[in-house]
Amino acid sequence: MVNAPSPKLSAPLDQGVPPRVRFCPSPTGNPHVGLVRTALFNWAFARHHGGTLVFRIEDTDAARDSEESYNQLLDSMRWLGFDWDEGPEVGGPHAPYRQSQRMDIYKDVAEKLLAGGYAYHCYCTTEELDTRRDAARAAGKPSGYDGHCRDLTAEQIAAYEAEGRTSIVRFRMPDEALTFTDLVRGELTFQPENVPDYGIVRANGAPLYTLVNPVDDALMEITHVLRGEDLLSSTPRQIALYKALIELGIAKDTPAFGHLPYVMGEGNKKLSKRDPQASLNLYRERGFLPEGLLNYLSLLGWSIAEDRDIFSIEEMVAAFDIKDVNANPARFDLKKCEHINAEHIRKLDVKTFTEACGPWLKAPFAPWAPESFDGEQFAAIAPHAQTRVTVLSEITANVDFLFLDEPATDEASWAKAMKEGSDALLITARAKLAAAEWNADALKNAILTAGEEHGLKLGKAQAPVRVAVTGRTIGLPLFESLEILGREKTIARIDAALARLAAA
Repeated sequence: MVNAPSPKLSAPLDQGVPPRVRFCPSPTGNPHVGLVRTALFNWAFARHHGGTLVFRIEDTDAARDSEESYNQLLDSMRWLGFDWDEGPEVGGPHAPYRQSQRMDIYKDVAEKLLAGGYAYHCYCTTEELDTRRDAARAAGKPSGYDGHCRDLTAEQIAAYEAEGRTSIVRFRMPDEALTFTDLVRGELTFQPENVPDYGIVRANGAPLYTLVNPVDDALMEITHVLRGEDLLSSTPRQIALYKALIELGIAKDTPAFGHLPYVMGEGNKKLSKRDPQASLNLYRERGFLPEGLLNYLSLLGWSIAEDRDIFSIEEMVAAFDIKDVNANPARFDLKKCEHINAEHIRKLDVKTFTEACGPWLKAPFAPWAPESFDGEQFAAIAPHAQTRVTVLSEITANVDFLFLDEPATDEASWAKAMKEGSDALLITARAKLAAAEWNADALKNAILTAGEEHGLKLGKAQAPVRVAVTGRTIGLPLFESLEILGREKTIARIDAALARLAAA
């Protein structure tokens, strides 16, 4: 999928209107794999239905947002192969697409909500709110905002302002149950006592997420909101706000909502930014393929078929239906993620695999001197390495024996392979290798016959040779490795191993 054009299918929704969906992350820190899963489902949904993906940046939290994180976010989207129809670097009819550049819009909407009676000023102090909440809890009642400032008189407002109190703006929730049909979870109902009036503008005039997110969705004519389950509790608030925005002529319709399942980490806990396996950068640094990672993330709540885990992003787009998303929490399994990535590595043609390994064959990853790297040798070993590595970063340790002056010997491997009698075996193997034709079949036969002379089968006979030459008990196919390394270096390394054994 890397740099592949996005498939744009023409399958319409039931109502015949191509959807408009959005992906709207905050530029705070490293992108999270749960965030990537949300982006993937929105992207696939839009592409499947021939719709529009709006990429919007929610950067109103000046204390946490940074330009560095913003640039990292754009870079991550490009690396994953996502494209977007409106948003940063693309533009569109609803620009700007960064909330920090839309403050006048939010101020205007807040003023219209106040003027229309849909919102009001709340002068309660934090201490007063805490006291009343504690009393509500003690009485076994809901502890949300109690509507204290809902219907203040002009005199009460004047008195509060004379005290020098500041106010936030709260949205006035309806005194009735709110019901909607979630695209993933079906019909849901929220009782009014569980969804109290909520703040939409801070005392300093800064708009809150609870206002800017639905206002942007309304003005950008978003038809479907696909987002994480953690935002489900805010949905009845947004539906009530949408009703007000429609009545004010700001919004046209209320979007359909679909809440994606939690991604769970260790101990049945929601995967958080603090979990090591949550960071997208980890997967880039380890050398996951974008298509391998996206394949796995798509399985966190969705499947293409009961008996199939490996598929391309194009196949996912063709099959994706939000109705097939499972509401149950999805567990993140790193081993399965690695397995799926390995399968995608196997599917690459050798040339693409060789090019993809490039970053891990030079500083700062490669332990050898730049002049020691031999492109022809790597091209020869690449087909064998491709069948072994799980992530691209593993290529370095798999091929370092070719380019180091002497192998990076793992001492545990040395102790395991160099048993009593290994020196005698190596002497025999050295002689036979020195006399053999230098191709994999002849080298295999040389070590096989050396082992037979010492009463050892091939597996036991090749272990000391492998450690002497590559430094490890496990690695790429030995005989092909020896052929590529060459006669001179192979014999020299066996001589070095014999010298070490003699000294011990």
